[in-house]
Amino acid sequence: MQLIITPYDPDNIPKEEQIPLPDPRFYEAVGGDEGFTKMIGHFYDKIVESDIAFFFPQEEEEIEKIKAHNGTYFAEIAGGPKRYSEKMGHVDQIAMHKPFSINEKHRTEWLGTWREVLEEDARDVDPALVESYFRFLDTYSKMLINRPVNARAFEDLAKV
Repeated sequence: MQLIITPYDPDNIPKEEQIPLPDPRFYEAVGGDEGFTKMIGHFYDKIVESDIAFFFPQEEEEIEKIKAHNGTYFAEIAGGPKRYSEKMGHVDQIAMHKPFSINEKHRTEWLGTWREVLEEDARDVDPALVESYFRFLDTYSKMLINRPVNARAFEDLAKV
């Protein structure tokens, strides 16, 4: 399985409508509702222990809400039911992430966590399906970087 984090190039950011969605068979291939929910739980359990944990609430009740809410978004992207769109309509993910100061390091940590989860939870899934999901995450995440490459992030300032 080739889950490659491609470099961020601020001069070559894709437009949202140019990014192909993952192969919709991915959702069922990881086990539908049950398997995808388990995978999302695994992802968030890892992310709250990662170097970007400060972006996420640490209270169990709050992270469970994020798992459920964001899980419906990622499930829909992966070919699952359209629960997120039905409830939320179209959400501008770029605007939604503006309040967070996201740099390339954060993107790489987030993608690295996804890669770990996919290598563990989707190891028996057709690699082409897993790669299509990861390729979407890799490409889409470039649009969410909103902090210049040389800018110091809060966690870097806190270490001074």
